[in-house]
Amino acid sequence: MNELLDHLLATPILAIALTLAANVAGIRLLKAVGTPAWCPPVLVASLLLAGVLALLSIDYADYRRGAAWLMLLLGPATVALGLPLHEQMPQIRALWRPLLACLPLAALLAAAYAVGIAWLLGAPPETLASLAAKSVTAPIAIGITEQIGGSVSLMMGGLLITGVAAIGFVGLGARLLGIHDERIIGFALGLNGHALGTVHAFEIGPVAGAFASLGMSLTGIVSALLLPLAWRLVGA
Repeated sequence: MNELLDHLLATPILAIALTLAANVAGIRLLKAVGTPAWCPPVLVASLLLAGVLALLSIDYADYRRGAAWLMLLLGPATVALGLPLHEQMPQIRALWRPLLACLPLAALLAAAYAVGIAWLLGAPPETLASLAAKSVTAPIAIGITEQIGGSVSLMMGGLLITGVAAIGFVGLGARLLGIHDERIIGFALGLNGHALGTVHAFEIGPVAGAFASLGMSLTGIVSALLLPLAWRLVGA
């Protein structure tokens, strides 16, 4: 059995097959229980995948090496979000001033509160660096985390938790504040919840999805430009 696993891990086949199988299983399980909005399929898929890796005693580094082929698809998938942005361009132009006014502060707070809480709890520098980009979409967050000396594995865990939490809290906040504008809800989901929030926004409607794409993209750009610089200044 160990020899077979070693042979399969030498190629990307096993990692890709386990990832796709976990994703399909997660979608079917959620459909069976009524697809709750607070629980995206990727969360269930991640838990299933983690259980299988532990059961088969597969080291995460070996799995990640094989799954790197899937990571290559994140970039084109992110770029493809430009289509809904183009379709909603008239509405985006009408709101470009308030969007640009709130974006830098919101992106800063998204990074600062997680790092601040971890710092107060006595987390080591590597953990702090791993949490800084937890609200940025994965292709950009990986590069930021590697640049500032964080752990990509820990960052990916924070990324998943942040996306799930953003879906729940943005929806709850919108209901409590009486916000029904899909543009505002979508932008908040993309800014705070990256890809997971954007997927949920498209479930709300095309306008929410487009503004979520905008929020996710702009947060990634601002974070990629400012986070490494801010990290060096704080570290100095």
